[in-house]
Amino acid sequence: MAAAVGMACARILKRAGRLSLAAGLLATLAACAGTTPAVEGQRRVSQRPSLDQVAPDFRHLAGWVDDDHALAVPAVQRTCGWVRNQPPGKPLGPLHAAGTTDDWRAICAAARDLAPGDSEAARRFFEAFFAPRDVSNGEDGLFTGYYEIELRGSWTRTERYNVPLYRMPPRGKHRLPSRARIEAGALKGKGLELMWVDDPIDAFFLEIQGSGRAVMADGSVVGIHYGGQNGHGYYPIGRHIIDRGDATPEQMSLQLIRRWLKDNPAEAQRVMNLNPSYVFFKVKPEVGARGARNMELTPGRSLAVDAAHIPLGVPLWLEVRDAPVPGGAINRLVVAQDTGGAIKGPVRGDLFWGHGPQAEEGAGVMKARGRYTMLAPRNLSVETAQRR
Repeated sequence: MAAAVGMACARILKRAGRLSLAAGLLATLAACAGTTPAVEGQRRVSQRPSLDQVAPDFRHLAGWVDDDHALAVPAVQRTCGWVRNQPPGKPLGPLHAAGTTDDWRAICAAARDLAPGDSEAARRFFEAFFAPRDVSNGEDGLFTGYYEIELRGSWTRTERYNVPLYRMPPRGKHRLPSRARIEAGALKGKGLELMWVDDPIDAFFLEIQGSGRAVMADGSVVGIHYGGQNGHGYYPIGRHIIDRGDATPEQMSLQLIRRWLKDNPAEAQRVMNLNPSYVFFKVKPEVGARGARNMELTPGRSLAVDAAHIPLGVPLWLEVRDAPVPGGAINRLVVAQDTGGAIKGPVRGDLFWGHGPQAEEGAGVMKARGRYTMLAPRNLSVETAQRR
């Protein structure tokens, strides 16, 4: 999910469900962010190739020689899994430069043979098969973060586990109820309860993130995935907190919203109900966040984008500043693997941080400015090239 005043913490998951949170307070995180998935794996300076070893059209990408390109290979291989199941000649997205499934066959064959963890081989692979294409038009955009939340759950309702997560109701002629009506019991007793969790605020933030994992009372761990949305528009409760004077746009973050809800228990449910949008879920035995096209997300290497502008599955060279990492700069290879209702525009992204406390902390305060460069297939088919 959005902009500072619109709720520095706003991102609606796929087709309008999940929000991601953007905010200030960057300096407070810098000291502890060094081991988070969003910054790990940077190449040591002693391993940096000389510029004459780098393809000429990649030499202008700030930080290209310092990245550990092998960390982005699994994300590209997941794009290839999608390509493998598509018909010939299908475009990857709205930009002709991204090519078609035919243009990706050779790329995917080479990616399949890459040895895990071989950064130099990965760098040479990207330089051989892709060419940088400017898609930012020299403009900066907003980059926020999201993460995989962890909840505590039970398959049955108990005194402790009394907050339901619902599966998607059958589609009918009538519009699905709003959050307020659902919280008042509109779906109660219809057999739609997926599981029960022990914290209504955690359940609310699961919707914001769009997916997560649940540690069940029996000791098992299951994945909770986006299953649909009630069709109502999203209202950012961070805006309400700002409007009532309890925070400024610069202060807004995931952590601040969570703390406000905890500190105001008498008002928490009413304020959450101001957002009529409601997300439904499904459970899968595998744990791990998934994005668009059901692709498993890679911490620090998966980026949510506006698919109307950036094709899903393409590699992007990301350059942002004022991020919650040591030094404030992120220069790394990522892959467009997710979308969001408030991730809109040609230069807009939401970086997946993984799961755990550090991921939550980093994602919750990330509000960076920057741009990206698309890596387009170097050898496009004749038909694709003619449409450019």
